[in-house]
Amino acid sequence: MNRILCSTGALLGRANGRDFTLLADLEKRLECDGFELMMYDDWYEKADAAAAFLKGLKKPFVTFHVEKGVGDMISRNADGDSERALILFEQNCKLARTIGSEKLVLHLWNGPDSDKDMPHCIEMYSRCRDIARKYDIVLTVENVVCNRNDPISNMHMVLKAYPDAVFTYDTKMAEFHGQLMDIALDENRSLWKKVVHLHVNDYKGGVMDWSRLKTLHLGEGQIDFERFFEFVRGTGYKGDITVESTSFGKTDGIIDTDKMNRSLIKARELMNG
Repeated sequence: MNRILCSTGALLGRANGRDFTLLADLEKRLECDGFELMMYDDWYEKADAAAAFLKGLKKPFVTFHVEKGVGDMISRNADGDSERALILFEQNCKLARTIGSEKLVLHLWNGPDSDKDMPHCIEMYSRCRDIARKYDIVLTVENVVCNRNDPISNMHMVLKAYPDAVFTYDTKMAEFHGQLMDIALDENRSLWKKVVHLHVNDYKGGVMDWSRLKTLHLGEGQIDFERFFEFVRGTGYKGDITVESTSFGKTDGIIDTDKMNRSLIKARELMNG
């Protein structure tokens, strides 16, 4: 059975202090089977407190989204960046293992530097994967947006170098590059077979329209989810599905659980056909 997860990044942000204790109330109100924890850069110093609190919640933290700054450093690759990225990546792994997460989601290319140096990113993938294996967690690479190549081309490069690599496929990221259904093409079936996790979010805009790169709720954009999930169901996909759609006010931080629940329910209906 496919579990429908809610990203904590859709609930917690600067406007509400990224306060993980809010999850105690939220887990009672959300129609999800568990969470994907979004790690933030200001949580490193409170990782122990976060772990102790999160372990006490009822819903599991099935997946763990590595702090995005790790991807920034991997992509930038200035003096000391690679070593610092690996140190922080291991801290992410420790917290993920402590709260029982099964998978990690990594932005292997990220930020302004993005995929300017894919050979370096791929080398860093290998080193991160080795660390993740120490903690018995599966490392997945997300098809995040890029500004040199395109996500599917980059995924092919990773898979060519490491045939055992696995991926998280994000609908918004794919649609941003005009690639949503390209994953269904014969030449990309090798990639789809390696997709073990889905992020479902909507997008409304043209190809690589950076001004429109927002994380929308299902139905707020242009993605044909019926068509996409018809393909997904037809492949016998057994992995989890995370909804990341932003559900809090950017100024007041108020969390709209009703809106998130509508997307969670819709994702479940789509997967069930």
